Amino acid sequence: MALYPIFLRLGGRPVLLVGGGRVAATKLRALLDADAQVTVVAPEIADEIATAAVEIRRRPFEATDLDGIWLVVAAAPRGVNREVAAQAHARGIFVNAVDDVESASAYAGAVLRHAGVTVAISTDGEAPALAGLMREALETVLPDDLEAWVASARESRVRWLEGGVPMEQRRPLLLEALVGLYRGRDAELDPTSHQPVLAKRLKNA
Repeated sequence: MALYPIFLRLGGRPVLLVGGGRVAATKLRALLDADAQVTVVAPEIADEIATAAVEIRRRPFEATDLDGIWLVVAAAPRGVNREVAAQAHARGIFVNAVDDVESASAYAGAVLRHAGVTVAISTDGEAPALAGLMREALETVLPDDLEAWVASARESRVRWLEGGVPMEQRRPLLLEALVGLYRGRDAELDPTSHQPVLAKRLKNA
């Protein structure tokens, strides 16, 4: 079954993390980076988690822990993860169950973040080590000046919105703008004709 890839805005939203060990601590860092409002439930809590800005419940998981929760990350022993998943699924809450494909309804990818670009790679939860290797490979091929790419794309999008450029025309326009970064000439777009100025110059040269 094909997965639907999506990025979640978790800022200020309540997220439940079940588990208090090393794996849970790794998951917690990513949740806090997303500004999620995290509650951690586990009988034993690692120091790295205990000192974080989260709510701690030092006890086993209870179904009521899911009240008001948007997303669950289950990073406990497999039996606990399955109980968490069953309770969450009954409430329509997505669950990322660590290393337990059968229990999960959401799979976390191997994530690469650089210069405002986020790339997530998934193997449908079946080969996470491979996803990690692919992420490392991508790191080596991203352009050193990716920040300039992002800035160009952001500025171009503003002009497209102002000029009413259709979605299907934007990708080739952006390609021309990025080529212009390396040709050292003005690759600004003409919103009235929806054609890159650079292409016009090349045609008239």
